[in-house]
Amino acid sequence: MKLKTILVALAATACFTSAFAQSPIVIKFSHVVATDTPKGQAAARFKQLAERATNGRVKVEVYPNSQLYKDKEELEALQLGAVQMLAPSLAKFGPLGVKEFELFDLPYAFPTKQALYNVTEGPIGKSLLKKLESKGITGLAYWDNGFKIMSANKPLALPSDFRGLKLRIQSSKVLDAQMRALGANPQVLAFSEVYQALQTGVVDGTENPPSNMYTQKMHEVQKYATLSNHGYLGYAVIVNKKFWDGLPADIRTALEGAMREATTYEKAIAQRDNDMALDAMKKSGRTQFITLNQQQQEAWKKALLPVHKQMEGRIGADLVNAIAKEGAK
Repeated sequence: MKLKTILVALAATACFTSAFAQSPIVIKFSHVVATDTPKGQAAARFKQLAERATNGRVKVEVYPNSQLYKDKEELEALQLGAVQMLAPSLAKFGPLGVKEFELFDLPYAFPTKQALYNVTEGPIGKSLLKKLESKGITGLAYWDNGFKIMSANKPLALPSDFRGLKLRIQSSKVLDAQMRALGANPQVLAFSEVYQALQTGVVDGTENPPSNMYTQKMHEVQKYATLSNHGYLGYAVIVNKKFWDGLPADIRTALEGAMREATTYEKAIAQRDNDMALDAMKKSGRTQFITLNQQQQEAWKKALLPVHKQMEGRIGADLVNAIAKEGAK
């Protein structure tokens, strides 16, 4: 009787183990922007590619629009294993202690997308992702959004126009220095709180690529926007290192392939979506767009380029100089 009981128990355990083995590996992918942004669309594409590449052994659950976590919470959630994948903006890694990532916030650092890709796809980009490992994070890819425009409820054509304005920024010492160089008062706010802050006058303006401005309806509460292209906004797709290292090798290889495909797709749609968003905002008539003439552009650069020197002690002079060389190619 005892033997029979043990055999029944073993059989039940085997069935349970078999059922568990068949359960898909769940990857919770959290982000803070809308589903129709370049990042939102790329996250959905990665889900599709990953599930197909692993024959359903992996299930990717995408949570957009800060459904799970806001800006300040998501990195901690990843480190704790509450979510497995994020695509935070590159500015988020400075407060985490990897200050070198703030090089991407330097104003006028990348004159072209190719200069940017020379960094993200080359040795500099790879070495930066490597620095995340000590934080329990594995970096998988860089995703693109685009160059930023400034918005406010008054025209911003010259640096003097910024004086005294409260402008929302991400938590970045470089972005803080950038706004102060223009004479503005930087205000750190979570992305999900920006629309209401603009609507209620808690802040006077902000900076964003057009796709973010449009999908969050910021153009409905901002009278003016300047096509300054003064800064860049990009993302790093990251995973919890312990989770990633614990995956079966074949699963990890399949997911790496899916990520490469999703990244190629994301880069292809980023500029298109920003162009479409800008066109849609212009047609709405809610926001008046300002194009800087050469004299105005030079005034912006004269005000902002000293931020590079100012930030050498934080980011590293060698790194700042390396970025300058890439931009000059």
